[in-house]
Amino acid sequence: MSRIPYPDVDVLPEDQKAFLDKLAPLNIFQMLGHAPHLLKPFVGMGTAFLQNGKLDPITRECVILRVGYLSNAKYETSQHEAIGLAIGMDGELIEAVKSGPNADGLSHEQKLALTFTDHLVTHPHPSDGALKPVLKHFGPSLLEELVLLIGYYMMVCR
Repeated sequence: MSRIPYPDVDVLPEDQKAFLDKLAPLNIFQMLGHAPHLLKPFVGMGTAFLQNGKLDPITRECVILRVGYLSNAKYETSQHEAIGLAIGMDGELIEAVKSGPNADGLSHEQKLALTFTDHLVTHPHPSDGALKPVLKHFGPSLLEELVLLIGYYMMVCR
């Protein structure tokens, strides 16, 4: 439940109102009407992860869900559980993500990504021990995408 009132979208500038009308009717987009100058950039970054990201889509959704579970962000996790199911995750994998990186049913890549996610959510400056295995597996480009994805969804979940 929102702790601040949703903005009156009828008072938004026409271009922002038109942009908002094209989006899925999600509460997070509605709330961004308080800062309409940030709506397009915010949505643009999220869209880039979903449409242009190079991470495996299942791994990406595992990471997003893990950030959501760690943040106790029920609205966000319910949205991304549905996305995960739509792209091929099953209930067992979602439960494994909820349980954490040591759960059965996760691939090696998913375990690495979730271990790093857990670390980065709680330690903003990852240790060498946390960084080296993901850098070795993903390489610099995908590691950067992973860090940005985790950071973006830490912001979204708050």
